[in-house]
Amino acid sequence: MQGKVIIVSAPSGAGKTSIVRHLLDAVPELKFSISATTRNKRDYEVDGKDYYFITPEQFKERLANDEFLEWQEVYKDQFYGSLKCEVERIWKNGGTVIFDVDVLGGLNIKKFYGDKALAVFIEPPTLEELCNRLKNRGTETEESLKKRLDKAEYEISFANQFDKIVLNDDLKAAQQEMIGLVRDFLEKK
Repeated sequence: MQGKVIIVSAPSGAGKTSIVRHLLDAVPELKFSISATTRNKRDYEVDGKDYYFITPEQFKERLANDEFLEWQEVYKDQFYGSLKCEVERIWKNGGTVIFDVDVLGGLNIKKFYGDKALAVFIEPPTLEELCNRLKNRGTETEESLKKRLDKAEYEISFANQFDKIVLNDDLKAAQQEMIGLVRDFLEKK
């Protein structure tokens, strides 16, 4: 049984994960598609809930077995990917899949599902504000911060390829706008 999918993409630090978490609380039929990644787990993250944390070798093996819907090598040996088995598991249980993915991954999923997918780009108010948000996380070195900001500028250039763009200059307003977009999409036949 094929259902619908919601894709939420943004540059790192734009607020997509905060918005997705709020959507999961507000719209009960949404079920989070847990991505696989080879990056290090942050202190507050849980394996099998936030991500499946695997080694680069395990990732490459699953890739060779065609287990990913989409994947990206975001930085050298730092892979992220959406597992096909996650989508199947969620649909089998009657849920609607929600993805929290990077920009290129989001566009790839949208191409795969077409009209069955709503792709939303979360836009930061400015690159300066994005820099402040990333610094406030306390997880970035100067080098990683520069990489993320350079990548963000590139990713923002793809915003117009998404179905909708939500400006996140006020998190509560962005969350409410997303709830409306998702409910409208799910009500369509």
